[in-house]
Amino acid sequence: MTRLADYFVVVGYDSEKTGSVEGSGKIIQRFPRKDWDDAPFPQGIELFCQPAGWQLSTERKQPTYFVVVLTDIDSDRHYCACLTFHEAEINLQGCKRDEIGEEEDTGLIQPAQVFAPKSLVLVSQLDYPEIFKACLGLIYTVYVDSLNVNLENVITNLFTCLVPVAGGSQKLFSLGAGDRQLIQTPLYDGLPVTSTSVALLFQQLGIQQVFSLFCAVLTENKIIFHSTSHQRLGEASRALESLIFPLKYSYPYIPILPARLLEVLSSPTPFIIGVHSMFHSEIHELLDVIIADLDGGTIKIPECIHLSQLPEPLLHQTQEALSLVIHPDLEVADYAFPPVRTAPSNLRMLDKEVRAVFLRLFAQLFQGYRSCLQLIRIHPEPVIHFHKAAFLGQRGLVENDFLTKVLDGMAFAGFVSERGPPYRSCDLFDDLVAFDVERIKSEEGIPPKMLKHIRELAEQLYKNENPNPHMAFQKVPKPTEGSHMRVHVPSFPKINEDKVETLLQESLAKHLNSPPAVRVEKKCIVPAGPSVVSIMDRMGSIFNSARRLEVVRNCISYIFEYKVLETEKTLPAALRALKGRVARQCLIEELSLHVQQNRAILDHQQFDYIVRMINCALQDCSASEEYYVAATLLPLTTAFYRKLAIGVNQFAYTCVQDHHVWANQQFWEATFYNDVQSQIRALYLTSRNENFLSNFKQKDKDPLPTEQEKRVMDLAAEQLRLWPTLHKEKQQELEKGEENTVFSQAIHYAQLMVYLLVPLDTSKNKLLRNAATGDWESGSNSFVTNSIAGSVAESYDTESGFEDAENNDVANAVIRFIMRFIDKVCTESGVTQDHIKNLHCMIPGIVAMHIETLEAVHRESRRLPPIQKPKILRPALLPGEEFVGEGLRVVLDSDGREEASGGPLGGPHILPAEGALFLTTYRIIFKGTPHDPLVGEQTIVRSFPIASMTKEKKISIQIQLQQNTQEGLQIRSSTFQIIKVAFDEEVNSEMVEIFKKHMVRFRYPQSIFTTFAFAAGQNAPQIILPKQKEKNTSFRTLSKNIVRSAKKAGKMTIGRQSTVKKKPVVLTIDERGNRSGWNEEDEVSASDDGELPTSSTLKASEKSTMEQLVERACFRDYQRLGLGTIGAGSSRSKTEHFRITAANRMYLLCRSYPGLLVVPQPVPDSSLQKVARCYRHNRLPVVCWKHSKTKAVLLRSGGFHGKGVVGLFKSPNPHSAAPTSTESSSSIEQEKYLQALLNAVPSLSKMNGCNTPTGHPNIMLSPDTATDKRSSRASSAVKQVVPTHLDVHLPNSFTRGVLGYRDKLFTHSQQKSTVKGRVFNQGMWASLRSSSRFNAQFSTTDVGARLAGKESPVTAGCDNSLQNQLLKRQAALYLFGEKSQLRGFKLDLALNCELIPVDYCDVRQVKASFKKLMRACAPSRVSNDTDMTLYRLLGESEWLLQIHRILQLAVVIAELLESGSSVMVSLEDGMDITTQIVSLAQLLCDPFYRTLEGFKILIEKEWLSFGHKFSQRSNLTPNSQGSGFAPVFLQFLDCVHQIHHQYPMEFEFNQYYLKFLAYHYVSNRYKTFLLDSDYERIEHGILFEDKIDKQSKRGICIWECIDRIHKKGPVFFQLHV
Repeated sequence: MTRLADYFVVVGYDSEKTGSVEGSGKIIQRFPRKDWDDAPFPQGIELFCQPAGWQLSTERKQPTYFVVVLTDIDSDRHYCACLTFHEAEINLQGCKRDEIGEEEDTGLIQPAQVFAPKSLVLVSQLDYPEIFKACLGLIYTVYVDSLNVNLENVITNLFTCLVPVAGGSQKLFSLGAGDRQLIQTPLYDGLPVTSTSVALLFQQLGIQQVFSLFCAVLTENKIIFHSTSHQRLGEASRALESLIFPLKYSYPYIPILPARLLEVLSSPTPFIIGVHSMFHSEIHELLDVIIADLDGGTIKIPECIHLSQLPEPLLHQTQEALSLVIHPDLEVADYAFPPVRTAPSNLRMLDKEVRAVFLRLFAQLFQGYRSCLQLIRIHPEPVIHFHKAAFLGQRGLVENDFLTKVLDGMAFAGFVSERGPPYRSCDLFDDLVAFDVERIKSEEGIPPKMLKHIRELAEQLYKNENPNPHMAFQKVPKPTEGSHMRVHVPSFPKINEDKVETLLQESLAKHLNSPPAVRVEKKCIVPAGPSVVSIMDRMGSIFNSARRLEVVRNCISYIFEYKVLETEKTLPAALRALKGRVARQCLIEELSLHVQQNRAILDHQQFDYIVRMINCALQDCSASEEYYVAATLLPLTTAFYRKLAIGVNQFAYTCVQDHHVWANQQFWEATFYNDVQSQIRALYLTSRNENFLSNFKQKDKDPLPTEQEKRVMDLAAEQLRLWPTLHKEKQQELEKGEENTVFSQAIHYAQLMVYLLVPLDTSKNKLLRNAATGDWESGSNSFVTNSIAGSVAESYDTESGFEDAENNDVANAVIRFIMRFIDKVCTESGVTQDHIKNLHCMIPGIVAMHIETLEAVHRESRRLPPIQKPKILRPALLPGEEFVGEGLRVVLDSDGREEASGGPLGGPHILPAEGALFLTTYRIIFKGTPHDPLVGEQTIVRSFPIASMTKEKKISIQIQLQQNTQEGLQIRSSTFQIIKVAFDEEVNSEMVEIFKKHMVRFRYPQSIFTTFAFAAGQNAPQIILPKQKEKNTSFRTLSKNIVRSAKKAGKMTIGRQSTVKKKPVVLTIDERGNRSGWNEEDEVSASDDGELPTSSTLKASEKSTMEQLVERACFRDYQRLGLGTIGAGSSRSKTEHFRITAANRMYLLCRSYPGLLVVPQPVPDSSLQKVARCYRHNRLPVVCWKHSKTKAVLLRSGGFHGKGVVGLFKSPNPHSAAPTSTESSSSIEQEKYLQALLNAVPSLSKMNGCNTPTGHPNIMLSPDTATDKRSSRASSAVKQVVPTHLDVHLPNSFTRGVLGYRDKLFTHSQQKSTVKGRVFNQGMWASLRSSSRFNAQFSTTDVGARLAGKESPVTAGCDNSLQNQLLKRQAALYLFGEKSQLRGFKLDLALNCELIPVDYCDVRQVKASFKKLMRACAPSRVSNDTDMTLYRLLGESEWLLQIHRILQLAVVIAELLESGSSVMVSLEDGMDITTQIVSLAQLLCDPFYRTLEGFKILIEKEWLSFGHKFSQRSNLTPNSQGSGFAPVFLQFLDCVHQIHHQYPMEFEFNQYYLKFLAYHYVSNRYKTFLLDSDYERIEHGILFEDKIDKQSKRGICIWECIDRIHKKGPVFFQLHV
């Protein structure tokens, strides 16, 4: 029996603290004044009475009621029912009148103008909100209606009313105010009482939202409800808590949180809290909280929270059942003639039906949980351990994070503690999980049967809350309607405290003599129910077929029958079969048959075979069954042994120690508890007859237990039933027997752990060193309840006396591991502290003796004859390739690509293969043979160039072929190859380290001359490395290098200079010109001191260099394109707009540019140096291609320096240290240079099909600081680029095809690009859309939408006229620059030029994308996640998205060039993305570059001469070792491959040509792609080696190799079929 109420409190407004910003409340009176012994008075009630704060009001408000839940330090809840009303605040009335200004005193009583809240609070340990509401309402009625009732008597009756806890009985009582009230207790106090709160929660939020909150509670997330109603907050919190039954919420539960405690929301622990909606701004700032809006019907889940969902099919089944219950008409809503349905369930019954659905869910989720309970102790209290790993494994939900989080939560720990004991009172859930799970499963997909069962459960839940259908008549007086609005209402009277105390003492004295009514708890044996089964009905794997089990049995038989030949044939198949769980169980059963008296002696060959099979079984077992397989193999490892010498035996456990399961504390716990349970069972079976179960009355549905777990639980139930009837001596005897049993088992396990943890070779203690042994509690696999011992025993390492023993590190590591295990399991199992201390003293001695024994075993095992291993096969080498040391014997293991290992599709299992790993001066090579002899005599070779290695890491591999293999190496290559090997036992760690050092040395050579391209078959020359040279190389030194290179080429000519007559495409060197000849009087010229000498009189060395430069691919392509001549003065044609300058012939203008550049004709060489300062790396804008028909030109440059062209510019060249006064002149020169470009490029206005050049005004490029002045002339300026639908004349069918179908480029990545590439498309074309050239009256196509594959609808009627109008507004020059650099720039609106900001993928993004691409195409292991398919991994790598973006940009530039507009690309440093784009644009527009010769010239010109950083991007040098591989050139080849794949007939070469270039781009076999610029090639003396005799040449050029191959046969030709 329990008191109906513990305390009655009157809380009012504290008028003494009116000066504060916020009002506060105070307790006016409380009854009783002293705390109860069993129920202390909860503190802080005044805060919870007014959660929104104590605030005065100018009008009376309706009385309100809600229930607050307070939790004390002992986790006991106190329910505080609050009834709040407003009464006049007497202390403030006078002040209010003075403020109003009343001066006359009429003698009338003025109505109150200020009202303060007052709360009547009833505190109880019981949860009867309706009864509390009636009681408080009755007290309020007596007060407000002035009833002739003594309030002291009413309050005393509250405390003297005793209520039974449960049992379904009714309690009639009266408070003495003319009332008659009834309390109905539930049948079971463990079942939640919800009334209608669950149904209301689903009405407010809906099925999906409530289900998300349900999953959030179970996975321990923070949840906040907010509403304008306090009552709704309490009901919602109650409903959510009741949905998780049979679990109990054990974290902070605050249905209504006061305003002053809002900082609690920042607590790191999970919680369920209700907050008034007035504080929504505070709660929405929380980042890790799920917020449910009860009034709006929504929930907000932050992005940082990953909400785990129920496993399928439970999720779908539960949602379907909820839909049937809450929306019964949904199923027949579409019927033409729906059946007549019965009336829907009332709200109370609907509430119980929804709860029944969740009860069914938990019964399915926890099905068979009792079979995973392990009994550790029975007396004096049961101690039970839950085997989580076994439960998850048997359910098939190891990878499901939802159930894993539920089992790891505190709620489930309480569930095991409460429901684990086998003899207790049972409730509805116990019967449901034991008997009805099969019924629930059979009703799947049958709505009528499902609904019938749900309603049956709902009836039981309803009956629990309403056990008596005929309720007695109740009568509770209520206040008169509108009583709270009366003008003159007296204040709540002060209650006589002494009188209440006197009446209470008298009442307690009467009840003291009467015996308390105690409800006898009915206990019974808890039904065990069915065993754990998988949640999914999955078919058995192919590995577990009868044929494979037969192979395992036959192999074991052959081993023990000494049939070596048959064993060798069947062993590989048996090892593969052991990948299946049933085959591993078969292995354990078969091996157990050959163990007699716990020992089985084997010869050396048998021992090796058995150890191999045990290692394979331990290696292939999954996490779900790891403990079962290892636990059952544990006694076998101590049974099988072989004799090494007289008195020296080697047991199998010394050869199976390399598995991490032995260093897993969870495994040892689970196995220990399982054996303890067996020993406890044996202890009680020997003292009692096993037929004792017949004495118990069991349900008909409960079969007699047959399994060991059930029998142990039934034995424990019998013992628990008899325990109260036993004498104290007998009880102590049983306790001591159990404690001794656990202690003896702990000694046994300490020895087993020593066997498995102390390595045979104590110098290799890798197992414990790599195991995470820091947090034992968090790593535990169990919930252990009712632990007897209170604390972990101390460690006694220092008292053992073995600190100075040999191999101290190994011994101490093992001792610490075992002692921690002993501390945990013995403390949880109730072992006495004396026994724990004895164990601590015993363990060091056991370890020391075992180490001493193993020394002899290790010594004798090394004397055994080595196992015959296959012969090492040496690979064939290329000419000039040499071995670097001897090969290392290894085993090549299979990786994530299944084609080499047989895979699920069948085929020979060629991996693993035994062989050797070789390192040569060019490659890393594995060569060997398959281990499986049934594959045949095949040779396995896997290799890749050492220069292509991107990553090498040390790994640990468990190969089923060798039990001693531990250390491995995984090497990745940019050729999408992976070598994953495990070193043989004969390969020591020193040999591995030497091999790795040689790999690094050849991967990152100190000089290019030590690479294979130069060092093949010859000694590396002694040279001065570039990094050792002075930073500022003098002009004289550079000239000497150039002259030396020219002499080697045989082109040094000294004597009379001659002049070659000028031809349109022939070199013209005019030596008669003077300074004024180069620097004509034009608008661009600007003089300054300290510039390059402009004399055209070339020295002999310079002339020789010029003759070399004109033979380069750049100049030959300039001649083909007609981009001008080298000349000055009168020798220049006045009609030429561009000229070829030799200002960079000494590479002083820009080191990364070629020696000959194409610049506007009027620009003198003296201005180029200043112009170059405005660009990164001095890469000024130069022409690289000209359209043969439209005469539009394509220019390239580096990005702008700083924030703008007038910023501070610094040249990296040695001579460019100029005074600050030159900065302004550089800006002027750059503006004039751009003006010259505008004058030189064709400006086309299409009129009647003719191209007419137009004039250009002066350019003014400046930061956007001035006001944008719009002129009338600017409104008619030229518009943006040619839209998609524009019909432009194209020179060939290929270009028309590419431009017409450009949106088909990478259609499979289109979706990705529209999502993640959205910012790119919008950002790149933002200026075009918002440009002042845009004329709103024309419905132009959005270029960004075009790039995303969308077209704007254009009507046929106005198509031609619209195209003509748009063509008239086309700009002459488009400048593609970085978005960050062009931000804030404006051009004169009358200019025929447009700035295009571009977002692009930088080098870091390319590196990261390629790394993900390699992992997708060459994974290191087979993924267990079925969702991580190749296509998904490709999408996540974003490689195709980057290819798509590059092609988009190139196609748009090609469109502009075809339409007559020139384009200048100024992105990043002008070496990566710029090179990719301009190369692709030329490839699209010019068919010459799609020939073998043309593609070669394109690469030599744009990639080699214009300075792509091949060495740096391929990290070929030690300086770039940590930068990573950035395949910019490979990305370009991939783009060409994509175009080639769609239009193969437009190319002269085939895909093999691209693959050949791609492979040798990273192979370092040829010298072509080794250095970063022509300047570096001159420094190293290899630029002009083409004319040197073959004997003096160093290295081979890839083009020479291609020419030789091409002459032998057309392997690179695209064959037209």
